[in-house]
Amino acid sequence: MGRAARPVPVVDHAALDSRELAATAAVVGEHRTLAYVLAWGRAQTPPRAVTEVVTQDEYTHDVVVALAPDRYLVYDTS
Repeated sequence: MGRAARPVPVVDHAALDSRELAATAAVVGEHRTLAYVLAWGRAQTPPRAVTEVVTQDEYTHDVVVALAPDRYLVYDTS
């Protein structure tokens, strides 16, 4: 049996209070792949969709997902 995977790191650029940050970290802590993010988003009520993909270079993209009307999750993918 393999080792448990580390939680996905969360960087807080919104100055969330500790309760909001913990709740957000709990949500995204297991988003290990973009496929998982997309499946999670479709399962939410209302669904959370990718709102934008920002190309950084030919290999790296930022994937933006709306979490709330005033809050976004941004995944650095490569």
